Amino acid sequence: MRLVIAKCSVDYAGRLSAHLPLATRLLVVKADGSVMVHADGGAYKPLNWMNPPNRIIESDNVWTVTSPKGEVLTITLHEVISDHRHDLGPDPGLIKDGVEAHLQELLAADPSTVGEPLLLVRREYPTDIGPVDLLCRDADGRAVAVEVKRRGEIDGVEQLARYLERLNRDPALRPVRGMFVAQQIKAQAKVLATDRGIVCVEVDYDELRGVERSQLSLF
Repeated sequence: MRLVIAKCSVDYAGRLSAHLPLATRLLVVKADGSVMVHADGGAYKPLNWMNPPNRIIESDNVWTVTSPKGEVLTITLHEVISDHRHDLGPDPGLIKDGVEAHLQELLAADPSTVGEPLLLVRREYPTDIGPVDLLCRDADGRAVAVEVKRRGEIDGVEQLARYLERLNRDPALRPVRGMFVAQQIKAQAKVLATDRGIVCVEVDYDELRGVERSQLSLF
């Protein structure tokens, strides 16, 4: 990666024409050929950029960046303040924490963290319209279908309601009650869940991973 801080003007010609007048900016050139022009503001979004692949020609303080589609970004350098190159090496990519699969694993390991003594029957219990995340039994032996989301929204409640309708067709399971579990559940989803007879439980992911039991809010 190359990072250049320079006083520059920038012109783009392609789908339209655009001009950035003379100012101090950060120029980023990545190994994949992408080029970005940043100001000291505007969050992560560059003022102008060219997606890879590109052909970059430098001559007489002018960078000419050309894309295969014929787009041209011309960067005229009036003063170079800093010019550094860094080999970042291979990147392993983003590893997301707290996703639904992790929540499901933690809850399957100890279903009682939802606030009542549940015993796991099976993860990904199949129905003819897809698997419900957890099928459990409560202290009275009644089946409980648990749907796990990172963020609880209306569509998740509707999904669980469809699973419950299918599961309650099985005489070996019915009556099956539903439990909607998420790190955060929107107010509209709670209203719909209550209307469908589904219990909502909010869990704290960090506490689920720790030694202490979850602090739960039931609605």
